[in-house]
Amino acid sequence: MVLEFNENGHTVSAEDITVELFAKEFALLRFLYRNRGRVFSREQLLDNVWPLEYPVERTVDDHIYRLRKKLGPFEGLTIRTVRGFGYCLTVREQAPGIDASPSVQDVELREKMREVFVKYHQYGQGKSMLALARQQDILGYELDPFYSAYVRFVQGDLEWLLTGGDIPDFERAYWLLLFFIITGEPKDSLNYCEQVLAAGLLPPSQHRELEILNILDLYALTGAPEKALERLKLTRRVIAEPGYENFETPVSTAEMFVHLMKGTPDGEMQRMAEAIEGLLKTKPFLREIGCYTIIKGLWMLRKNERRMGESLLDEGLRVLDLSGFVPIRLFGLYHIAHFCRQFAFKGEEAVLRKYEALFAEEQERCGLPGLMGRIEEALNDCLRTERQG
Repeated sequence: MVLEFNENGHTVSAEDITVELFAKEFALLRFLYRNRGRVFSREQLLDNVWPLEYPVERTVDDHIYRLRKKLGPFEGLTIRTVRGFGYCLTVREQAPGIDASPSVQDVELREKMREVFVKYHQYGQGKSMLALARQQDILGYELDPFYSAYVRFVQGDLEWLLTGGDIPDFERAYWLLLFFIITGEPKDSLNYCEQVLAAGLLPPSQHRELEILNILDLYALTGAPEKALERLKLTRRVIAEPGYENFETPVSTAEMFVHLMKGTPDGEMQRMAEAIEGLLKTKPFLREIGCYTIIKGLWMLRKNERRMGESLLDEGLRVLDLSGFVPIRLFGLYHIAHFCRQFAFKGEEAVLRKYEALFAEEQERCGLPGLMGRIEEALNDCLRTERQG
């Protein structure tokens, strides 16, 4: 089927059928048609169809709903909702009764695609995961349920993490908790983490990651580096087990941050830095490179080497931006802001202003300030449900 678009009357025609649309419906359909077979999130559709405007995501849903009704007369023209991501326009061009994507049912292909996502995840290539997720319709595969939710976390889609999809609340809680940690005060974040761990609220793998890794930074930021070092004994025992091979670099980076906040002498800090750089040579994962570069930049600030420190901080943030992991970049800025509030160094006020402004921009971009109340409410609901159960 070939659609003909008439700009003057905002009409679309095919096979002797003509439908009249409103201006934005026309623009939305034309964009989807030009990119048929590709999946777009609501945010992407807003950026492309409503540039320089400020509609809400619900605007997309309303326009999609009306378009579907108006496009009813066109057989083979469908705007599909792709579970866990967004919308996709498909145009049936094959003979009736022929499935254009029989590979969707192929279990082996599904597993192979999951392995590709695992690799991109491992290398910290969030943008690669997002690109692949958007092409699932045209490539003919079904996105793994875990990565269906994970790509939403990677791109910072908080609205979906709060209400979208059909993932269980206890799985949703982990992603929301990580965003709560990023935005809240360290003491509040640590309190929630300890409550969640005590309640056994999370799936086993997420519980373990929170217990051995995420909580370490919070101990350091709340003035309890000794607790972090004590917890590191458990962490080191766990990551020595099979299946935790890729935890060595993030754990070593977290350990370096703990020692940074503890005030460990520069000689020991240098030894840890060299060890991490050795690990990154064999496993050059973008996420880990960016996080380590930021910690090294903070160390330079502690040494009163401001120019070098800022250069490393900016480089680390660029790497995290390149990786596409919105929450990890936010966490990098969170580290910077709280470090600058707690340590005195040359130019600290100017550095703090610079990175606090960047931190506020990033939070605003994914809607965190307006959603914090809902995130906290969702976490409290999960904790209450667990206690009642």
